[in-house]
Amino acid sequence: MAAAELGTIDWAAPWLAPLRATGEPLAQRVLRGASCAQALNAAPANLLSAAGVHFVPQAALPALEAYEAFIFRTRQVPTRDGLHDFFNGLCWLHYPQTKNRLNALQAAHIAHHGIGPQRGAARDALTVFDENAAFLSAPDALWDALQAKAWEVLFGPLRPLWGQANLELFGHALLEKLCNPRKPITAHVYRVRPADGAGVPVDSAVAGTLSAALLESKPFAHLPVLGVPGWCTANNAPDFYRDASVFRAGKPQSLYVITP
Repeated sequence: MAAAELGTIDWAAPWLAPLRATGEPLAQRVLRGASCAQALNAAPANLLSAAGVHFVPQAALPALEAYEAFIFRTRQVPTRDGLHDFFNGLCWLHYPQTKNRLNALQAAHIAHHGIGPQRGAARDALTVFDENAAFLSAPDALWDALQAKAWEVLFGPLRPLWGQANLELFGHALLEKLCNPRKPITAHVYRVRPADGAGVPVDSAVAGTLSAALLESKPFAHLPVLGVPGWCTANNAPDFYRDASVFRAGKPQSLYVITP
């Protein structure tokens, strides 16, 4: 099952470029018979040390303990075989500060509110971020157009500015969905603005700003990711962006700007 799913990953896809050097060799381990947990535990020692976690089979999670609370308590990540949990593991390895901060917020929320029949707004917001977020560093004009859903401006006159932007996909469910790319797949985009000239890594820039209250305020823009120039050959044609079922008009949102 795991090998069949991981065999569908196209590591040449542009959105996988930040993960490929680590992820492709680990996926090959699964294709040779390892479980996803075993493969992830074979990652370079520096990445595992930075993440501060160990990957274990899903059966290690006690029946009555919440997944996030178990990770926080034990520093072990229950991992099923398949694309979803494999990409989750890769995100732990590549964005350790953000994943640890997010896990601490999730565990604190569970400790305070317990586990009910519904997650509630704050825990829902934490889950959306974990599953579907993308991080964007971009010039103000590009961000403003994305925020306003001004698609024909964003991908028309401002298209050259994408050469100054950096978009990294963090949500492991988002990465899973893109193994079967479809035009409507949309990321919740969170802006990153490192201090000028400081070279602040995306991971630390994001992790340093996260709070449950912030995420509950929905500080996101929505981006159909196949619209990113260079991520889909079809988007070279202007008509690509005139599909109103995907590139929907909407009111501008008030979005949080990261200023580490």
